[in-house]
Amino acid sequence: MEGEVTATQPLVTVIVPIYNVEPYLPLCLDSIVAQTHTRLEVLLVDDGSTDGSAAIANDYAARDSRMHVVHQPNAGLSAARNIGLRLATGQYITMVDSDDCIAPTFVQTLLETLVRHQADIAVAAWTRFEETPPAFQRSRGEVEVYTSDEAINDVFYQRRITNSACSRLFKASLFNNLRFPEGMLYEDLAVVYPLLRRANRVAFHPDVAYFYRRRASSILGHFTPERVHVLDILERLEVQVAAEAPQFLPAVRSRCLSAYFNIYLLCCDKPEYAPVARRCWQGICRLRRSCLLDSQIRLKNRAGILMSLPGRWSVRLAKRILN
Repeated sequence: MEGEVTATQPLVTVIVPIYNVEPYLPLCLDSIVAQTHTRLEVLLVDDGSTDGSAAIANDYAARDSRMHVVHQPNAGLSAARNIGLRLATGQYITMVDSDDCIAPTFVQTLLETLVRHQADIAVAAWTRFEETPPAFQRSRGEVEVYTSDEAINDVFYQRRITNSACSRLFKASLFNNLRFPEGMLYEDLAVVYPLLRRANRVAFHPDVAYFYRRRASSILGHFTPERVHVLDILERLEVQVAAEAPQFLPAVRSRCLSAYFNIYLLCCDKPEYAPVARRCWQGICRLRRSCLLDSQIRLKNRAGILMSLPGRWSVRLAKRILN
């Protein structure tokens, strides 16, 4: 039987939401089975798949006692992750999207990093791939350790630590009474702030150990009205931060500005999305002065602000030129 464990190892729960990923799921599950840290609880949450994904998950669970399959009617990524969080019994939790894969040392490296640096979250570097993930290679870089405040600023200024729930290992206690918002896109962005506020330290390991599959049919591969959820989440977060932790307001506003520009460029030439474009433009105008005076905003935001000063026409012109 696969999945022989050592009882002295900490139990790590791996949550894998699954929805119609039949061509990609075996690679994902093989990468989990191959982990050098063997004491795993792998929760495969089938979110109402209509292809062969459920059968693949059942087959792996039949061959590996560490894998457990939960079948539920389609309710979305957040609901699937929340089921996993409710069922998790490990001291630590990691999440792997079912079309992605991880390096063999992913769990072991992050667990060792978390323990060594007395952190609550350990993060691995990641890379994108389309067909075949690149060969894993160890980095010669050093682990970087952040305080909670430093990590929050790093995420919202869009530096090294992303807002993704994947490519990291969490102490399970961080998720006490915290769940992903169901029925929304950008669910990771909604939980990253409370998770980081609860964390003592965050350790970033330079090994590229998480492989994110880029595919055109993914949830965020094209524009839909649901993508406006990013604005809803960030605008609520801006209000929350202004009331309880204003030291993070510049970073959160920088992230808001990025979202306004991104959605505006997707919508500005589509008459059916004129209200969304208007909302974004109003947000850009509201934030651009304070963000321009913020020395920490990324160069891309600063360029966008300067480009927007003459008016909407200059942003649309730049979009046409760049396309």
